[in-house]
Amino acid sequence: MYKSTCIRYKHLFLAAALLISTCLPACAQNTAVNNKQINFIEDAWPEALKQAAAQKKYIFVDAYATWCGPCKMLKATTFKNNKAAEFFNKNFINIAIDMEKGMGPQLAARWRLQAYPTLIVFDDKGKPVLGTMGYMGAKDLIKFGEQALSKKSE
Repeated sequence: MYKSTCIRYKHLFLAAALLISTCLPACAQNTAVNNKQINFIEDAWPEALKQAAAQKKYIFVDAYATWCGPCKMLKATTFKNNKAAEFFNKNFINIAIDMEKGMGPQLAARWRLQAYPTLIVFDDKGKPVLGTMGYMGAKDLIKFGEQALSKKSE
């Protein structure tokens, strides 16, 4: 009986080791991919405010709707650009908010949003600094971010 129990545990251990060894490279790859795109907090405005205050950073908001074509293009292209990702991950607390669920409708009304996507930079207290509407490429997005950061010293 002892021998058969040990054999079962040995097989269980080998199966677990095999599973872990095949999952680790995939997990490491996902981490690498996330560093090559803008990392967004999802639908958590209070958390973004808290992080911005703690880190003394501006907040970059991607206000989107799930049905919005230009919003999908931003996510698929601009937000995955290496230079844009490096710039925004370093300088901002980034948050993406679905403006049709959760706090989205309240925030859309408070911010008087007219169209999607709307990209807004807020200071660490939640005061709007700069905003724009519509799709833009990575170079223009970086210029937008730089323009917002230049208002920090004003």
